[in-house]
Amino acid sequence: MFDALTDRLSGVFDRLSGRGVLSDKDIDEALREVRVALLEADVALPVVREFIAKAKEQATGEAVIRSVRPADQVVKITYDGLVDMLGGEGEPEGLNLSMNPPTVILMAGLQGSGKTTTAGKLALRLGKERKRVLLASLDTRRPAAMEQLATLAKQAGVDSLPIVQGQSAPDIARRALSSAKLQGFDVVILDTAGRTTLDEQMMTEAAEIARIANPSETLLVADSLTGQDAVRTAKAFHERLPLTGLVLTRADGDGRGGAALSMRAVTGLPIKFLGVSEKLEGLDAFDARRVAGRILGQGDVVALVEKAAQEIDAAKAEAMAKKLAKGQFDLDMMAEQLKQMKRMGGMEGLMGLLPGVQKMKKQIAESGVTDKMVDRQAAIISSMTKAERKKPDILQASRKRRIAAGAGVDVADVNRLLKQHRQMADAFKSLSRDGGKGFAKMAGMLGGMGGADMAKLKALAPGGKMPSAEEMEQLSQQLGKMGGGGPGGLKLPGLGGGGLPPGYNPFKK
Repeated sequence: MFDALTDRLSGVFDRLSGRGVLSDKDIDEALREVRVALLEADVALPVVREFIAKAKEQATGEAVIRSVRPADQVVKITYDGLVDMLGGEGEPEGLNLSMNPPTVILMAGLQGSGKTTTAGKLALRLGKERKRVLLASLDTRRPAAMEQLATLAKQAGVDSLPIVQGQSAPDIARRALSSAKLQGFDVVILDTAGRTTLDEQMMTEAAEIARIANPSETLLVADSLTGQDAVRTAKAFHERLPLTGLVLTRADGDGRGGAALSMRAVTGLPIKFLGVSEKLEGLDAFDARRVAGRILGQGDVVALVEKAAQEIDAAKAEAMAKKLAKGQFDLDMMAEQLKQMKRMGGMEGLMGLLPGVQKMKKQIAESGVTDKMVDRQAAIISSMTKAERKKPDILQASRKRRIAAGAGVDVADVNRLLKQHRQMADAFKSLSRDGGKGFAKMAGMLGGMGGADMAKLKALAPGGKMPSAEEMEQLSQQLGKMGGGGPGGLKLPGLGGGGLPPGYNPFKK
């Protein structure tokens, strides 16, 4: 998301960074380019005008003109403006869960916006927070809509309201509320019917359901790919329904991001979640500060660590550490690291979270390091026998030809994988020469990534409190191990395993 805007803004700031002092003309030129970048990203014109007016007012102050590195001040002003546009500096607005359960969450939106899938994602998220969730489909018009929600409920491990044919949407809402109270559910999610266009009948039915259910949260689900149409849809719904928040779906496919940047400013409603994939786990809490940082090419280190904390199995990491401490690294272990990377969003997903990667996009593209390459490597390893994965040295020409045929690749691809494995194995063997004392500690760090470390990492976010040099050193070492320098950590195939350099601070100007 925001790829086009990030590229354009990075170019603007790169040109400014080479100048010692910025004149008023330089600032006007830079803000003009920022304005064009925002408009090309499909941000609403009134929002852009207000953004530029505020930025110009701040950028023309003496603090910027006399600064040693004034370009950095312009970046900061742009960052502050983006945060303000997206919702402000405060903590992300979570769901308002009632103190007297069941909490009712009403899902609204146009047909095809991803409303039903989002209901399932939200149920999974709440289920992980130890909430008893009941999903209820009020969509009596779309064929198999109720069955779809029941399937999603099963996948998410939550309950769904039994289907009774012939009931109206308001009657289903009443039955869902009654069942939730009687069975002691914490949350009931009502998935209303969508339409291909806004119409009076749809709005009347949705308003009646809202009156019956009296929801704590009424979330509008909008497709971010529709750009300003999504903004207009949000305004129309908000005029008839007491909306409390927005969910933008297919955010991973929206390279411009204009809808996200305009929604809060135009509607006054907070964006609470972003749908980032078709998987049930693909729902991210929206944080204005972190999104602004990603737009400016600073990545999202906190999100990266959160993914690692969720997906990396501490027990497996510790078991791998023990093997690595003895200098052992076979192809099964390499395959496990590839699986970890896939679970954390794949190569492209992880790259978007790493600071500074936006400027390396061309080099990365030329290197051929893609999710397809990772899939190909996994296919090669799975085409080997157990003995071959344990002892790759036995792979001679005939075996390589068989493996290549089984994986649907060339023998050269097999050789490339084996060479990369040998380099990684040699690196781990050299680390094991100290007795492997550091491996267990690294694995423990990965398994226990939470509490204090997470608090420190959140301080790295733009606008957050900057940690001390000692804390920054520790964090950079931890992230470096996640990048591949430590056992059980994420190794990016083809990009080396050194992780981040010591003392690296992605947000320090």
